[in-house]
Amino acid sequence: MPTTRRNVLKAAAAAPLFVPSSAFGANDRLTFAAIGTGSRGGYLHESLMKLGAQCVAVCDVYKPNLEKARSISPAGVKTFVDHHDALALKGLDFVMIGAPDHHHYPMLVDSLKAGVDAYLEKPVSRNLDESAKLVAAMRDSKQIVQVGMQRRSTKFIQEARQFLQDGAIGEISLVEAYWNWHFDLPLDNAPLPGELDWQRFLGAAPKRAIEPRRFRWWRAFWDYCGGNCTDQGTHLMDVVQWLTGSEPPMSASCHGKVINAPGAEVPNVFSAVFEYPKFLATWTLDYRSAFEYDWWIQFRGEKGTLVLNRFGSQLWDSPGGSPTPWTQQAAKKVKDTPGNFDTVPHLQNFLDSVRSRKQPNSTVEVATKSVAGPHLANIAYREQRRVKFANGKVS
Repeated sequence: MPTTRRNVLKAAAAAPLFVPSSAFGANDRLTFAAIGTGSRGGYLHESLMKLGAQCVAVCDVYKPNLEKARSISPAGVKTFVDHHDALALKGLDFVMIGAPDHHHYPMLVDSLKAGVDAYLEKPVSRNLDESAKLVAAMRDSKQIVQVGMQRRSTKFIQEARQFLQDGAIGEISLVEAYWNWHFDLPLDNAPLPGELDWQRFLGAAPKRAIEPRRFRWWRAFWDYCGGNCTDQGTHLMDVVQWLTGSEPPMSASCHGKVINAPGAEVPNVFSAVFEYPKFLATWTLDYRSAFEYDWWIQFRGEKGTLVLNRFGSQLWDSPGGSPTPWTQQAAKKVKDTPGNFDTVPHLQNFLDSVRSRKQPNSTVEVATKSVAGPHLANIAYREQRRVKFANGKVS
């Protein structure tokens, strides 16, 4: 039988291993390893498979997560605890990195060194220093990396960007970004019900004796993340800067509190103010109230106000100058664009980019600029001062 590409693929389908990416064409399945398969990582792992990607390996430091990921993956999927072992597999098209934030930088660097594309959950970095190093690493790499800021691939937000760029609401004076959820954080420190590789979970974070609460809700501790400020802030401040065509802010200040979350280090209620050349922006999070639930961004202009949330966009007209004496003024909604906010289009954009080698919607460089403001806000909060930012330097 002559050696043809069809015969190669037919033979590979019967083999226990997978076909190297170099043999794949536009209509063949991309192979990937899922690294970090907890709550968010598990969702991404399953979503990528639904989009047609073939999972050939799963990796997690917590055995229950690993077993769950294995159970929903194709037969013969390999399981690992150390991400280096997953990256050593031959023929990987990409990895999905859904591990905790303090692993994002080292795991992405390791992926680039291995010559493997990556879908990386946000935020891209834990601090400004990691951001700078990642931008430098990408300059020397040919890999495709998509950071999980899915609003960049959301149609109604893309349309809103063009709307603002056309000057529909006039000069913007203030942008208000906020996120409201209401949930308790008991920070349960009881023994974990499954096996955990605690040292691998810690990674480069400070060494300490095992504390199950730090694994259960690592977002409550500075050792592993930038807290709620960078978690949700990288999403919303990305939209603010993208839609206004802005670079990172020139300064930041932030006040916050830990309210009814005993044991937590990072604030679950805070408000930050960012200074941009032509407008101010606020970033407020309240995890103790669900009024105006979930995320909202309001762009206030002289001609009108544009409101974005997960349900779409709404345009309100301007009631004009405030009269004297004061009388009731009410803005009118003049446009309502329903939205369908979902992560799937962002994952599809990444898969398309892996095939085409064109840059995806949310590159590492974009992601480092988007999280710069939240990083500055964290510095301002922890050092209790106004922080200035220019030419990549903090003062």
